[in-house]
Amino acid sequence: MSCSQSPYIVQSTCAYCGVGCGIDITVNNGKASALVGTVEHPANFGQLCVKGTNLLATTDLTNRLLEPQINNQTVDWPTATQHVADKFAQIIKEHGPDAVAFYVSGQLLTEDYYIANKLMKGYIGSANIDTNSRLCMSSAVAAYKRSFGEDVVPCSYDDLDSTELLLITGSNAAWTHPVLFQRIERAKKRNPAMKIVVIDPRKTATCQIADYFLPIKPGTDVAFFNGLLNYLSDNNGLNRDYITKHTQGFEQAALAAKKWSLAEVSAYCDVDQKTLARVYQLFARTEKVLSFYSMGINQSNSGTDKCQSIINCHLATGKIAKDGCGPFSITGQPNAMGGREVGGLSNQLASHMDIENPEHRSTVQGFWQSPTIANKAGYKAIDLFDAIDDGKVKAVWIMATNPMVSLPDGNKIARALNKCEFVVVSDCAENNDTLDFADVKLPATPWLEKNGTVTNSERRISRQTNAIAPSGAAKHDWKIIADVAKAMGFSGFDYSHVSEIFREFAQLSGFENNGKRVFDISAFSAITPRQYDRLKPLQWPVNDTYPEGKKRVYEDGQFSTPSGKALFFPITPRQPTQKLSAKFPLRLNSGRLRDQWHTMSRTGKSAQLTAHTDKCYLYINPDDAARLNIVNDEIVNITSSVGQAAVHAKLDKNQRLNECFMPIHWNKQFASSANVSNLYASITDPLSGQAEIKHGAIALSKTDFTQFGQLHLSEEFIVQSQMDNDFWSKARTHYGISYQFANSQRENDLLNWCQTSSHISGEWYQFSQGDTSYVICLQANKLVFLCYVSTTQPKIESAWLNYVFSQSSLSEADIKSLLAGTSSEEFAKGKQICSCFNIGEKDIEGAIKGGCSSVEQLGETLKCGTNCGSCKSELAALLSEHHIDKASLINSTWVE
Repeated sequence: MSCSQSPYIVQSTCAYCGVGCGIDITVNNGKASALVGTVEHPANFGQLCVKGTNLLATTDLTNRLLEPQINNQTVDWPTATQHVADKFAQIIKEHGPDAVAFYVSGQLLTEDYYIANKLMKGYIGSANIDTNSRLCMSSAVAAYKRSFGEDVVPCSYDDLDSTELLLITGSNAAWTHPVLFQRIERAKKRNPAMKIVVIDPRKTATCQIADYFLPIKPGTDVAFFNGLLNYLSDNNGLNRDYITKHTQGFEQAALAAKKWSLAEVSAYCDVDQKTLARVYQLFARTEKVLSFYSMGINQSNSGTDKCQSIINCHLATGKIAKDGCGPFSITGQPNAMGGREVGGLSNQLASHMDIENPEHRSTVQGFWQSPTIANKAGYKAIDLFDAIDDGKVKAVWIMATNPMVSLPDGNKIARALNKCEFVVVSDCAENNDTLDFADVKLPATPWLEKNGTVTNSERRISRQTNAIAPSGAAKHDWKIIADVAKAMGFSGFDYSHVSEIFREFAQLSGFENNGKRVFDISAFSAITPRQYDRLKPLQWPVNDTYPEGKKRVYEDGQFSTPSGKALFFPITPRQPTQKLSAKFPLRLNSGRLRDQWHTMSRTGKSAQLTAHTDKCYLYINPDDAARLNIVNDEIVNITSSVGQAAVHAKLDKNQRLNECFMPIHWNKQFASSANVSNLYASITDPLSGQAEIKHGAIALSKTDFTQFGQLHLSEEFIVQSQMDNDFWSKARTHYGISYQFANSQRENDLLNWCQTSSHISGEWYQFSQGDTSYVICLQANKLVFLCYVSTTQPKIESAWLNYVFSQSSLSEADIKSLLAGTSSEEFAKGKQICSCFNIGEKDIEGAIKGGCSSVEQLGETLKCGTNCGSCKSELAALLSEHHIDKASLINSTWVE
């Protein structure tokens, strides 16, 4: 007789942003059954955002790649491994090591990253390994490195608790880093004197807590911070003692900033001069100042300079490397920093060593005892695909990323991958836009099955522990890479446990270091598998001097430069390359939504996460829309110099005139033509290689669709291959899948079209009234298919759809309602606002009319905003919209 195993908890780390939240996963009989935030984890203290809360809803085997494939034919692992090894070896023999490349990801764990870097740079002998972190953090990396001498973030999350002035720029933290945003909210409640400044072209959810909002003209950030440096120089805001003792190059930087008077900055940045002066004054007079910045700063043709202009201001005031102070770059991916530590970028070596430095090359090669070492920087991400397109790189191994969606100018990426002689893709997904080009598909373990470490935005190393065994034939990425390395004939890759890789990396971090590099985790040089499994979150450096880690670095004013001093750099503003014109008169900005992540291969599985925004929108100022005769929710064509898209329009008064915003998440798995990256040209920062994907130039035009429809199913079928719609988008729902579509030509025989498209058997019914037709299919009186088609876009309440699809047997009244396309008032919830408790817009409006006058009161009445807090800004916006006195809005509390 067998006994079931008692439930137990696995402590791991969230799979999403760079906050690095700890997670407790309850495992019951080999399955993950529950998930909560880890109360003692110092990154989140038990808090989770809505994405983290719903992680377990994204881990099923739908669309999982579970067996290796060669040319879409399933093979065993030895065959696939040897095929990859032989093909790479052949190309290297014929064309040299620089004819192959790896393109890796911030979704990899540090150990995966380390092995990939070791194989490429130390054994193949090329530096052609780059990462999608190039798209989010490389400008911050370049600025830290040239100013401090090393890629070191000098701040900690604790600084958010103690700062007195917080500048948030280039970040909608309320949606992209919600747990940190709640921490900021709590800090402001604890210290009402704390001031928060938000600098952003868009008025985002983050602005709800701002004391000052500066709707800066896109691309003018350097002028803003140059103006601040000039103001500090002219108004006794400098720390001359710090500048003299701990920095170099101030005079040149100050001279470059000299022309940027308040009036000049106000005009150039298009911001109010009085507000600008007040913010500059606050920076000068406040003792503890923290600048919190992310992709809005980095993703630019001058992203490194933008980061540098922020660093300059902190160095000039000495507001750095002490409590509540510093330039704090927030990473976007769960292990972007771990990848930086092991040399995941093509211009780095492991452990913060430089590929251009002969001493560093000797150190790394000597430690690895490798047959060679790369002696020059490899191709950065954009350059890499240009090299593939040019035929210089003939084989590429893509790991845990989807460049067909994330890289700019998708037509060029597709052309390059089509030309490439050999494309290998390691992924957990069976289908995505990039896998369509793969000669070999290798099944890798996803979150929940992965085992290793990650490093968050504050340099904190945490364990990402697998809660369940790998599914199917999936392997850990480090194991896949190591097996290929051995099949290529290389030694040095015989690892039996992931802890051995971490131990080796820790040893390398201390090897010939002697305090030269801040990055040092040599305290783990003898870590055992048992100790590794029990590793608690620690901030590096972790060595003999700091065995428990170190919260703050550079406190003594000694930096990692040859002189020991931090370097100023003179910065001159540079306009975005993708300029507006008569042909392309609108600016395009892009970024994340609250409840989605990257290309939705994970979050797209969760109906709870999809409900907040179930289709891709282009957000446009109402005045621009009126001028172009575009109405809300209309499908519009978007064109740029390199690509096109078609999405729904969303009129948004928070957009500046002549500026639009489009989310990054949609791709060919979820929409016919909604990939925003296709609209951006391949423009990069010359120093960092980071792409200019916050500023494009586009034109809008109306579509000529004559038929619009919605199709809802209780089980998924693949619309792309079975339906011939001119426009479509797809979303997971609580009952199955929904599609929205449009056609230029009417589908006249709707019933036949529905039957042949779906291949569903059952009782079919059709009703037509005027230009509108309804089709349903029942199986044993249960609804399994519903389609509405009309000359205008149907409006259907999601709550009603959830109801009718959930019924095991429909009543006659329900069937009549379906065929009439109507629902009762009780299902009219409107847009979902709170994903945690499924609270709709109309419920919230009713509560406001009933007397709720604060976010807290709405939470007490409806529970909205009381779990992850991601919807609080939208709750506040609804309170404001419905004429509640803004002074009565109480900042939401931190949920203990």
